[in-house]
Amino acid sequence: MKARVHVMLKEGVLDPQGEAVRHALGSLGFDGVEGVRQGKVIELDLADGTSEARIGEMCEKLLANTVIESYRIEVL
Repeated sequence: MKARVHVMLKEGVLDPQGEAVRHALGSLGFDGVEGVRQGKVIELDLADGTSEARIGEMCEKLLANTVIESYRIEVL
């Protein structure tokens, strides 16, 4: 079984990487980009039957810094 975890900074947390991407897009002539949020995607190969709750535990303990990041689990 496969799962994908999408990790993003929470709203209100400054995103310097996203801001750098926004500036770079403008420098390349891509006007109209008003904001960019940078995140990460983690793909997991798991044993069949691994529960979404178990994946959530992985996120809470290691994969996401839940103080400043939120996550979304996608079971494939």
